[in-house]
Amino acid sequence: MKRLASIFVLAAAASAAHAQHTGYSGQESRDIKALSAEEIKQYLSGAGMGFAKSAELNHFPGPMHVLELADRLGLSGAQRDATRRLMDAHKAEARAIGAKLVDAERSLEALFRKGELEQASLADAVRRIASLQGDYRLSHLETHRRMRALLTDEQVKRYDALRGYASGETAHPGKHRH
Repeated sequence: MKRLASIFVLAAAASAAHAQHTGYSGQESRDIKALSAEEIKQYLSGAGMGFAKSAELNHFPGPMHVLELADRLGLSGAQRDATRRLMDAHKAEARAIGAKLVDAERSLEALFRKGELEQASLADAVRRIASLQGDYRLSHLETHRRMRALLTDEQVKRYDALRGYASGETAHPGKHRH
């Protein structure tokens, strides 16, 4: 029995090692190795990509979904207009940041393609990408924060329920003015 267990462990380890070595197979032909074509498309379109999940799942709705649910949320005309303006401004900002992020990843790729790079150049490129990733996420989170201020507490509760988040035990922190 011990021998069988040992064989199983060795086979599992070999399989894991093989998977580790082939994990990037096929990605070597990408223009930007660190980003898939879909990721590039999403950054350039300003897509959420889960960056606002902390807000979304803590009662801070996003404007795109609020507009999709506008009738069911009972949005007023003023709320619809304000939500559209918020979403349009956010999309423009997120697209601009996304384009800079894709360009920064392309620049990092170019450094490695040259075959020789110095630690300082590498550090600068990585810090620029990290800063842009932070800006991109902040743009999405800040938009959810601003969206929350445009809704009543009841509309947020209804939004959470319609999106499948409400459990009846969730609390909505603080009172908001509308």
